[in-house]
Amino acid sequence: MTTSTLAPTSVATMLRGNPATRPEADTTTSARLRASLEAALAEASETVALPVVVRASSLRDTIATLSASPLGRLRGLLVNSALRLIVNGVALDDLALDSWRAWRSGVSDPRMSALFDDLDADQRARLASDVRAHVHTLRTHLEAIPSSWRPRTGVRAHLIMAEGRLQLRDDVDLVLGLQHAATASVVLLDVTTAPLGTAAERLLRYHALVHTLRTGVVPLRTALFSTATGELWTRDVTVEMLDVAVADIVEFINAQAVAA
Repeated sequence: MTTSTLAPTSVATMLRGNPATRPEADTTTSARLRASLEAALAEASETVALPVVVRASSLRDTIATLSASPLGRLRGLLVNSALRLIVNGVALDDLALDSWRAWRSGVSDPRMSALFDDLDADQRARLASDVRAHVHTLRTHLEAIPSSWRPRTGVRAHLIMAEGRLQLRDDVDLVLGLQHAATASVVLLDVTTAPLGTAAERLLRYHALVHTLRTGVVPLRTALFSTATGELWTRDVTVEMLDVAVADIVEFINAQAVAA
Protein backbone atom coordinates (compact mmCIF):
# COMPACT_ATOMS: atom_id res chain seq x y z
CA MET A 1 0.00 0.00 0.00
CA THR A 2 1.21 3.49 -0.87
CA THR A 3 0.02 6.51 1.06
CA SER A 4 0.86 10.20 0.67
CA THR A 5 -1.13 12.46 2.91
CA LEU A 6 -1.10 15.25 5.39
CA ALA A 7 0.00 13.48 8.53
CA PRO A 8 -2.56 12.63 11.19
CA THR A 9 -1.94 13.58 14.80
CA SER A 10 -0.90 9.98 15.45
CA VAL A 11 1.88 9.27 12.97
CA ALA A 12 3.46 6.38 14.86
CA THR A 13 0.13 4.60 15.29
CA MET A 14 -0.56 4.95 11.58
CA LEU A 15 2.88 3.61 10.72
CA ARG A 16 2.55 0.56 12.93
CA GLY A 17 -0.90 -0.21 11.51
CA ASN A 18 -2.98 -3.24 12.41
CA PRO A 19 -0.87 -6.21 13.58
CA ALA A 20 -3.54 -8.60 12.32
CA THR A 21 -2.94 -7.61 8.69
CA ARG A 22 0.86 -7.88 8.62
CA PRO A 23 2.44 -10.35 6.21
CA GLU A 24 4.72 -13.15 7.32
CA ALA A 25 8.33 -12.15 7.83
CA ASP A 26 10.36 -12.48 4.61
CA THR A 27 13.80 -13.89 5.41
CA THR A 28 14.66 -15.23 1.95
CA THR A 29 14.66 -12.19 -0.33
CA SER A 30 17.77 -10.63 1.21
CA ALA A 31 20.16 -13.25 -0.21
CA ARG A 32 18.86 -12.75 -3.75
CA LEU A 33 19.18 -8.98 -3.53
CA ARG A 34 22.74 -9.26 -2.26
CA ALA A 35 23.63 -11.61 -5.12
CA SER A 36 22.17 -9.18 -7.66
CA LEU A 37 24.25 -6.29 -6.32
CA GLU A 38 27.44 -8.31 -6.25
CA ALA A 39 26.87 -9.52 -9.81
CA ALA A 40 26.32 -5.96 -11.03
CA LEU A 41 29.49 -4.81 -9.33
CA ALA A 42 31.48 -7.68 -10.85
CA GLU A 43 30.37 -6.67 -14.34
CA ALA A 44 31.46 -3.07 -13.83
CA SER A 45 34.50 -3.60 -11.61
CA GLU A 46 37.08 -3.26 -14.40
CA THR A 47 36.01 0.32 -15.08
CA VAL A 48 34.95 1.42 -11.60
CA ALA A 49 37.21 2.87 -8.95
CA LEU A 50 36.86 0.63 -5.90
CA PRO A 51 35.43 0.59 -3.37
CA VAL A 52 32.08 1.96 -4.49
CA VAL A 53 30.51 3.78 -1.53
CA VAL A 54 26.78 4.42 -1.71
CA ARG A 55 24.81 6.70 0.59
CA ALA A 56 21.20 7.78 0.51
CA SER A 57 22.35 11.16 -0.80
CA SER A 58 24.12 9.39 -3.69
CA LEU A 59 20.76 8.41 -5.16
CA ARG A 60 19.02 11.77 -5.04
CA ASP A 61 18.35 13.37 -8.39
CA THR A 62 17.83 16.74 -6.76
CA ILE A 63 18.11 18.09 -3.23
CA ALA A 64 16.12 21.06 -2.00
CA THR A 65 18.50 24.03 -1.88
CA LEU A 66 17.25 25.12 1.51
CA SER A 67 17.79 21.69 3.03
CA ALA A 68 21.21 21.23 1.42
CA SER A 69 22.57 24.60 2.53
CA PRO A 70 24.75 24.74 5.66
CA LEU A 71 22.00 26.48 7.63
CA GLY A 72 19.48 23.99 6.30
CA ARG A 73 21.67 21.12 7.49
CA LEU A 74 22.07 22.78 10.87
CA ARG A 75 18.31 23.17 11.16
CA GLY A 76 17.91 19.50 10.30
CA LEU A 77 20.38 18.46 12.99
CA LEU A 78 18.52 20.48 15.62
CA VAL A 79 15.15 19.06 14.61
CA ASN A 80 16.63 15.57 14.68
CA SER A 81 17.85 16.22 18.23
CA ALA A 82 14.30 17.22 19.14
CA LEU A 83 13.05 13.95 17.64
CA ARG A 84 15.28 11.97 20.00
CA LEU A 85 13.96 13.95 22.97
CA ILE A 86 10.33 13.47 21.95
CA VAL A 87 10.76 9.73 21.36
CA ASN A 88 12.35 9.36 24.79
CA GLY A 89 9.50 11.21 26.46
CA VAL A 90 11.47 14.33 27.40
CA ALA A 91 9.31 17.42 27.93
CA LEU A 92 10.37 20.36 25.77
CA ASP A 93 10.00 23.70 27.54
CA ASP A 94 11.64 25.69 24.76
CA LEU A 95 11.47 23.89 21.41
CA ALA A 96 14.59 25.61 20.05
CA LEU A 97 16.72 25.89 23.19
CA ASP A 98 16.14 22.30 24.31
CA SER A 99 16.91 21.04 20.80
CA TRP A 100 20.11 23.10 20.75
CA ARG A 101 21.22 21.78 24.15
CA ALA A 102 20.60 18.18 23.10
CA TRP A 103 22.52 18.68 19.88
CA ARG A 104 25.42 20.42 21.61
CA SER A 105 25.75 17.60 24.13
CA GLY A 106 26.41 15.08 21.39
CA VAL A 107 27.68 17.12 18.44
CA SER A 108 30.27 15.23 16.40
CA ASP A 109 30.66 17.45 13.33
CA PRO A 110 33.09 20.27 14.09
CA ARG A 111 32.09 22.09 10.91
CA MET A 112 28.46 22.36 12.00
CA SER A 113 29.54 23.39 15.49
CA ALA A 114 31.78 26.10 14.07
CA LEU A 115 28.98 27.28 11.78
CA PHE A 116 26.65 27.67 14.73
CA ASP A 117 29.28 29.51 16.77
CA ASP A 118 29.83 31.98 13.90
CA LEU A 119 26.16 32.96 13.63
CA ASP A 120 25.39 36.50 14.74
CA ALA A 121 22.48 37.33 17.05
CA ASP A 122 20.00 37.95 14.22
CA GLN A 123 20.91 34.71 12.46
CA ARG A 124 20.53 32.72 15.67
CA ALA A 125 17.16 34.33 16.32
CA ARG A 126 15.93 33.42 12.83
CA LEU A 127 17.27 29.88 13.18
CA ALA A 128 15.59 29.49 16.58
CA SER A 129 12.26 30.67 15.15
CA ASP A 130 12.61 28.27 12.24
CA VAL A 131 13.48 25.34 14.50
CA ARG A 132 10.53 26.07 16.81
CA ALA A 133 8.14 25.92 13.87
CA HIS A 134 9.53 22.61 12.60
CA VAL A 135 9.69 21.00 16.05
CA HIS A 136 6.14 22.15 16.78
CA THR A 137 4.95 20.34 13.65
CA LEU A 138 6.92 17.25 14.63
CA ARG A 139 5.64 17.18 18.20
CA THR A 140 2.05 17.79 17.08
CA HIS A 141 2.03 14.75 14.82
CA LEU A 142 4.38 12.34 16.59
CA GLU A 143 2.70 11.24 19.79
CA ALA A 144 4.31 9.40 22.69
CA ILE A 145 5.66 6.05 21.53
CA PRO A 146 5.22 3.03 23.82
CA SER A 147 8.46 1.37 24.85
CA SER A 148 6.94 -1.95 23.75
CA TRP A 149 7.34 -0.73 20.16
CA ARG A 150 11.12 -0.74 20.69
CA PRO A 151 11.81 2.75 19.29
CA ARG A 152 15.43 3.36 18.20
CA THR A 153 16.66 6.73 16.96
CA GLY A 154 19.61 7.50 14.72
CA VAL A 155 20.05 3.92 13.50
CA ARG A 156 23.17 3.76 11.36
CA ALA A 157 24.23 1.04 8.96
CA HIS A 158 27.52 0.37 7.22
CA LEU A 159 27.36 -2.72 5.03
CA ILE A 160 30.50 -4.11 3.44
CA MET A 161 29.79 -6.35 0.47
CA ALA A 162 31.71 -8.11 -2.27
CA GLU A 163 34.83 -8.40 -0.11
CA GLY A 164 34.84 -4.67 0.56
CA ARG A 165 34.35 -3.55 -3.05
CA LEU A 166 30.84 -2.24 -2.31
CA GLN A 167 29.86 -0.30 0.79
CA LEU A 168 26.35 0.84 1.63
CA ARG A 169 25.93 3.51 4.31
CA ASP A 170 22.64 4.67 5.75
CA ASP A 171 21.14 6.53 8.70
CA VAL A 172 17.46 6.19 9.63
CA ASP A 173 16.00 8.70 12.07
CA LEU A 174 13.53 6.37 13.79
CA VAL A 175 12.99 2.60 13.72
CA LEU A 176 10.01 0.93 15.37
CA GLY A 177 9.14 -2.72 15.94
CA LEU A 178 10.64 -6.08 16.76
CA GLN A 179 13.18 -7.39 14.30
CA HIS A 180 12.74 -11.09 15.00
CA ALA A 181 9.03 -11.76 14.78
CA ALA A 182 6.82 -14.14 12.87
CA THR A 183 5.30 -11.27 10.92
CA ALA A 184 6.90 -8.19 9.37
CA SER A 185 6.80 -5.50 12.07
CA VAL A 186 9.72 -3.09 11.59
CA VAL A 187 8.90 0.43 10.41
CA LEU A 188 11.54 2.89 9.19
CA LEU A 189 10.81 6.63 9.52
CA ASP A 190 12.93 9.49 8.27
CA VAL A 191 12.21 13.10 9.19
CA THR A 192 13.13 15.93 6.83
CA THR A 193 12.82 19.69 7.18
CA ALA A 194 12.36 20.04 3.40
CA PRO A 195 9.19 19.57 1.35
CA LEU A 196 8.84 16.08 -0.08
CA GLY A 197 9.72 15.61 -3.74
CA THR A 198 10.53 12.94 -6.30
CA ALA A 199 13.91 12.19 -4.73
CA ALA A 200 12.09 10.97 -1.62
CA GLU A 201 10.96 7.83 -3.43
CA ARG A 202 14.53 6.63 -3.90
CA LEU A 203 15.32 7.49 -0.29
CA LEU A 204 12.43 5.37 0.97
CA ARG A 205 13.50 2.44 -1.20
CA TYR A 206 17.12 2.76 -0.15
CA HIS A 207 16.27 2.67 3.55
CA ALA A 208 14.20 -0.48 3.03
CA LEU A 209 16.93 -2.19 0.99
CA VAL A 210 19.77 -1.44 3.40
CA HIS A 211 17.68 -2.64 6.34
CA THR A 212 16.84 -5.84 4.48
CA LEU A 213 20.47 -6.53 3.62
CA ARG A 214 21.70 -5.65 7.11
CA THR A 215 19.20 -7.75 9.05
CA GLY A 216 18.18 -10.40 6.55
CA VAL A 217 14.50 -9.53 7.11
CA VAL A 218 12.27 -7.33 4.93
CA PRO A 219 10.75 -4.48 6.98
CA LEU A 220 7.02 -3.84 7.08
CA ARG A 221 6.98 -0.21 6.02
CA THR A 222 9.20 2.76 5.18
CA ALA A 223 8.08 6.36 5.61
CA LEU A 224 9.15 9.98 5.37
CA PHE A 225 7.67 12.91 7.31
CA SER A 226 8.21 16.55 6.38
CA THR A 227 8.23 19.09 9.19
CA ALA A 228 8.00 21.80 6.50
CA THR A 229 4.57 20.73 5.26
CA GLY A 230 3.27 18.18 7.75
CA GLU A 231 3.10 15.65 4.92
CA LEU A 232 3.70 11.94 5.49
CA TRP A 233 4.65 9.45 2.80
CA THR A 234 4.36 5.77 3.67
CA ARG A 235 5.28 2.80 1.52
CA ASP A 236 4.62 -0.83 2.37
CA VAL A 237 7.82 -2.68 1.54
CA THR A 238 7.42 -5.20 -1.25
CA VAL A 239 9.80 -7.38 -3.20
CA GLU A 240 9.13 -5.20 -6.24
CA MET A 241 10.18 -2.08 -4.31
CA LEU A 242 13.40 -3.74 -3.21
CA ASP A 243 14.18 -4.79 -6.78
CA VAL A 244 13.80 -1.17 -7.89
CA ALA A 245 16.13 -0.13 -5.04
CA VAL A 246 18.73 -2.57 -6.33
CA ALA A 247 18.30 -1.08 -9.82
CA ASP A 248 18.90 2.39 -8.31
CA ILE A 249 22.24 1.25 -6.93
CA VAL A 250 23.20 -0.56 -10.13
CA GLU A 251 22.50 2.67 -12.01
CA PHE A 252 24.77 4.51 -9.59
CA ILE A 253 27.54 1.90 -10.00
CA ASN A 254 27.33 2.14 -13.79
CA ALA A 255 27.47 5.93 -13.59
CA GLN A 256 30.74 5.63 -11.68
CA ALA A 257 32.11 3.52 -14.51
CA VAL A 258 31.16 6.19 -17.05
CA ALA A 259 32.70 8.91 -14.88
CA ALA A 260 35.90 6.95 -14.49
